Amino acid sequence: MMSAELKRRRIGLLTGGGDAPGLNGIIESVVRALSGQGIEVVGIQDGFEGIFENRHLLLTRDRVLGSHAQAGTLLGTSNKSGTRGRESEFHEKLSALNLDGLIAAGGDGTFAGLQKVAQGLKLIGVPKTIDNDLEGTDVTFGYDTACAVVSESIDALRATADAHRRVLVVEAMGRTAGWIALGGGLAAYADAILIPERPFSRDALREFLLQKKGEGRRGLMIVASEGVAAEGESASVAFKVAGSPQAERFGGFSERLARWIEEEVDWESRHVVLGHLQRSRPPTTTDRFLTLAMGIEVANMVLEDDWNKAVVYRQGRVQRAPIGDIMKPARLVKPDHRWVKMAQMLGIFI
Repeated sequence: MMSAELKRRRIGLLTGGGDAPGLNGIIESVVRALSGQGIEVVGIQDGFEGIFENRHLLLTRDRVLGSHAQAGTLLGTSNKSGTRGRESEFHEKLSALNLDGLIAAGGDGTFAGLQKVAQGLKLIGVPKTIDNDLEGTDVTFGYDTACAVVSESIDALRATADAHRRVLVVEAMGRTAGWIALGGGLAAYADAILIPERPFSRDALREFLLQKKGEGRRGLMIVASEGVAAEGESASVAFKVAGSPQAERFGGFSERLARWIEEEVDWESRHVVLGHLQRSRPPTTTDRFLTLAMGIEVANMVLEDDWNKAVVYRQGRVQRAPIGDIMKPARLVKPDHRWVKMAQMLGIFI
């Protein structure tokens, strides 16, 4: 028989930062697992904004059913507001919801904000970002889906590049970490992969392109992270968002590189910015399995009152870890990472 105390428990759930394929899978698996145990799950809308503005809804089994197959997040999300300077307000507003704990699925910005209000908070963290740059976990959900978008786009665009004798530059997301461009580029055997962790030499790239042109190649595919820059240069800033924890939004590199290639190599070039397409595809099977397993583990942690931990993927399985493990600086691609070496072995410029 279920206890009355268990029936009264209310757990909050929020999704913060940029959306990632698989967020709805976390929501559905957590709600289905906990509702079967008589625990209410209160969905906080639009990340921290939902706490500060008192916007939330009761997540029932019927409301979340089937959402795992959809991109985005049915709760909404935001990367425009943080907790700095509003710590007391955060605790006051959260306390008014009468929650027994909070589950937060987010990336570096979300956990940086939660780190400032963590004292006295019963929290379970679920690392999420398509950028795959969070410490403490071997992979983040949404990354596999983003790489699939990049690799399939390169595969499709290669036919156009060859048909028109062009170099096509595909711009992928990645402010400071090049995981998406690296993973997607490798999967599609791109001719060149440019990532923020490895500022490239313009002279070396020019020689590489001239060599390929001299070999009679009709077209080439280059994939570049939005935050990449040549040696001695800075990343291209497209615009700024006032008040955001990450005010500078990178973009425009691929267009500039395409024009540079035409001028320096005399090879017609075009650019394609994938942008939010990397977020908007329904999650792959890999991401669905990962979020299902993570959501069930989160539910077990709630049932066991095992708080102030994160659910992560390490050594081939989902497991628990200290929440501080995912509140560290971004995990970047190391210069000698095995994927970099694989690219070099294939003759890919990186």
